[in-house]
Amino acid sequence: MGTLGRAIYTVGKWIRGTGQAMDRVGSIIQGGLRVEEQLSRHRTIMNIFEKEPRIHKDVFVAPSAAVIGDVEIGHGSSIWYGSILRGDVNSIHIGSGTNIQDNSLVHVSKANISGKVLPTIIGSNVTIGHSAVLHACTVEDEAFVGMGATLLDGVVVEKHSMVGAGSLVKQNTRIPSGEVWVGNPAKFLRKLTKEEMEFIAQSATNYINLAQVHAAENSKTFDEIELEKKLRKKFAHKDEEYDSMLGVVREIPPELILPDNILPNKAPKAVANAH
Repeated sequence: MGTLGRAIYTVGKWIRGTGQAMDRVGSIIQGGLRVEEQLSRHRTIMNIFEKEPRIHKDVFVAPSAAVIGDVEIGHGSSIWYGSILRGDVNSIHIGSGTNIQDNSLVHVSKANISGKVLPTIIGSNVTIGHSAVLHACTVEDEAFVGMGATLLDGVVVEKHSMVGAGSLVKQNTRIPSGEVWVGNPAKFLRKLTKEEMEFIAQSATNYINLAQVHAAENSKTFDEIELEKKLRKKFAHKDEEYDSMLGVVREIPPELILPDNILPNKAPKAVANAH
């Protein structure tokens, strides 16, 4: 970096530091209302060793997640709250429509006991449950990794297969397509049912839609949040029978209508506690 570049970087760093200080002062002044706004100074997307994340414009990355280094994420995917994707000593590739749920960890390998240099590759329409750990492994399209599962170096989870919640999959294990593996260490349990395969696909679709809702909520201003609170309060106490007697027709504002697939009474039936 030349002298001019160094000077520009230093000025930029000073301005950002000043902004953070002003943010802290403003947060104190706001008092209890400060929780209504996005005041996090967390670095959600971060370069490292000149490696830069490549994230499609419609990917939802939660404010408290961290995507670091050589990470590529395809359209429609979502990285949820508290998750960390660290592509420092190798690369991470994530396809389209995949969800990495809350507090999950995805890392890679430069060296391991077998001497292999391994990236982490996650296909399209994959569901990775809450608090899962994926290390230098491959998860193919439309596979499902349950909550709290751990996949170690060299593991391959083939298309349309499932790793049960809390399972530990040992190094270099291959889970064939259409199978359910569970336990510590994980072993074959049974074949996936047709309904479970359909649920895996539906789970990915649900999270694509739910991510759009969260992305919209995270982008709202304080005024928008306050207005919606008032609208919800207004429409929460209506009595449809009483209104019909008076001939009153109330229309719910479009912004208060959530997609069908995340409404409790319209959600698809879950299979075998998969989510």
